[in-house]
Amino acid sequence: MNIFRLAGDVCHLVAIIILLLKIWRSRSCAGISGKSQVLFAIVFTTRYLDLFTVFISPYNTIMKVVFLALSYATVYLIYMRFRNTFNSENDSFRLEFLLVPVIGLSFLENYAFTPLEILWTFSIFLESVAIMPQLFMITKTGEAESITTHYLFFLGLYRALYIANWVWRYHTEGFFDQIAVVSGVVQTIFYIDFFYLYVTKVLRGRGKMTLPMPV
Repeated sequence: MNIFRLAGDVCHLVAIIILLLKIWRSRSCAGISGKSQVLFAIVFTTRYLDLFTVFISPYNTIMKVVFLALSYATVYLIYMRFRNTFNSENDSFRLEFLLVPVIGLSFLENYAFTPLEILWTFSIFLESVAIMPQLFMITKTGEAESITTHYLFFLGLYRALYIANWVWRYHTEGFFDQIAVVSGVVQTIFYIDFFYLYVTKVLRGRGKMTLPMPV
């Protein structure tokens, strides 16, 4: 495993832990899109169906279990434990706009027309757009707490590091996964504007990131 993948996995894990700690310590899930978290739970579930049939390494197995557990814990906190603090009115992105195209694309573009392979492809495509309900929610409200933006920053950094990982693997191993690379690039593009706002506003000490509202 190269340093870029390891750093990417760490950033991904840090992002999820930041979100969980934010919810648990504040006893509130205000400003967090439950729909995005449900999509991420679906991503991990469909991607890791081989958990009990394919063994790659202890690290791989442990990370799969951790991501599954943390994603479902996040969904539980939002929709069960602290559901009274969840603002469903602002979390209004229509998931069918994501799920229908992703499902269709998974059947059209895959490496093998088998259930596990189609579900794996589905998870890759879905992950590339799963953050959209959260970004839509921030755009709708016009601001985001700094802790939520830290979560998004580490999530975006994870994707950027994975692009570096694919470049490294291509040059050292000749490995190229077209589906994963294209989806990862698409997902990273969603974060570009956010990164700019994060650096120029959040890192300068503001408590919240306020987005420019349309005239």
